[in-house]
This record gives sequence, structure tokens and C-alpha cells, in this order.
Amino acid sequence: MGWLDRLFKHDTPAQQQPAASPVQTAPAPMESVPIERMGLMGEYDQSGLAKRVAKAFDDAGLDDHQTVWIAQTSATVVLKGKAPNQQVLDKMVAVAKSVEGTKAVDTTQVHVGA
Repeated sequence: MGWLDRLFKHDTPAQQQPAASPVQTAPAPMESVPIERMGLMGEYDQSGLAKRVAKAFDDAGLDDHQTVWIAQTSATVVLKGKAPNQQVLDKMVAVAKSVEGTKAVDTTQVHVGA
């Protein structure tokens, strides 16, 4: 199980089926989706940035330690939980910063060490 599946119980984009009744409403046609709210397929998604970071962690080959969680506050990626070591946390931060729309990464809620 990868980051995206664990955190968001999410199918890969190719497996997604259109929802019968969308939970979230899309912006008006003339309104553009803010980058931090853009989902994996370009759709409006309240947790879009966090999902794209989770996918980036999977794509970067970061092991899912199942002790770190990804959230977002606007364009800030928030990591929470326990990282096995500082090197892993540093890589998570670097990957999260590389995702379009990320303005900051908050690690104040991550404890480092076994």
C-alpha cells in the first residue's frame, strides 16, 4: 500500500470512476481552481495539494512508514506523526516542496526517531 492509498483510500487516477453525486462542488465555470485545491486529475479537490504530495511521495519511492500523515492548510503542506530519522524527514520535505502549489512545509508536528 502506498501513501496515496493509505491516506486517502484512493484509486489510481486511471481507475477512478465518476461519482454519482459529487460531495464537493466545483468552482463556477469562469472561476479557476486554486493550485492548492487542484486534485490529481485537475479537478477541484479540497485536499488536492495533500493528495498530490502523497502521490509525489509514492512516485519518489519514499517508503510509507505508516507513521506520518499528510494534511494541508491552504498552500502549506503539514506533516504529522513520527519519522524514522532526519534523513527520511528531509527527503519528505524536499519532495513536498517540489509539488506545484506548495508554499511551505510544516514539520512541527513530526517527531524524529524510533
